[in-house]
Amino acid sequence: MTKTHRPTTPSLRQRTSLDFRKVITTGKPFKALLGTVIEKSGRNNKGRITVRHQGGGVKKMYRLVDFKQNKFNIPAKIETIEYDPNRNSFISLILFKDGERRYILNAEGMKVGQEIITGENVPVKIGNRLPLKNIPVGTAIHNIELLPKEGGKMIKSAGSVAEVMGLEGKYAILKLSSGETRKVLAECFASIGQVSNSEFRNINLGKAGRSRHLGIRPTVRGSAMNPCDHPYGGGEGKQPRGTRKPKTLWGKVTGGHKTRKKKKWSNVLIIKRRK
Repeated sequence: MTKTHRPTTPSLRQRTSLDFRKVITTGKPFKALLGTVIEKSGRNNKGRITVRHQGGGVKKMYRLVDFKQNKFNIPAKIETIEYDPNRNSFISLILFKDGERRYILNAEGMKVGQEIITGENVPVKIGNRLPLKNIPVGTAIHNIELLPKEGGKMIKSAGSVAEVMGLEGKYAILKLSSGETRKVLAECFASIGQVSNSEFRNINLGKAGRSRHLGIRPTVRGSAMNPCDHPYGGGEGKQPRGTRKPKTLWGKVTGGHKTRKKKKWSNVLIIKRRK
């Protein structure tokens, strides 16, 4: 699904992109499910940058994606498969039997005209959504709830997938795409299949301008800064960093430093940590 380009310019020499014609069925979104995005450029309510390397980019509308899929036992037909500028996976517009339309995450193998359904005892096939307790061992799933009726929280990015390993009491044991094995309440719902656009990781932007179009600003090395701006800054020519332990811009020791909270509530549910 990725395509290369003839090297007619330096930026096209390394560039790879997705061949949308093989997947996308329409170029126009459904207007009733569009919302506006307020661009914050990584700034907080005081206007200070709290997330670096964000800003600029092309204007885009937000697609109201339904992560809960809480219309139970009402069949829906897939009308279109669309590009979403706010995420790296594709989305599908579905039409319910009662006339309502919603956007959902598109799974690999979903096609226009296919019928999907959400419910307790629906068939285990790609696109359907049902509780973890009713999904067979070894099934690939995505858009998984962490608490019942909360909506999908895990496995939503392009190409990601989790596997049902078994049931243990009121919990289902899942193996996530990160390598982590953890317990999730068996009453939680999940969708069958792998999230679409697994080729996304193979894309090479080819030039800096495409990063800027996506709203990604440049990342500068600490050693290229002045002493007032970074612990590695200053010096004549190329200097060693002058400190034993690697540090962040704010002087915090990093490099193998654990950032997860020691008393996080979900620690007891993790059987095996990710690598």
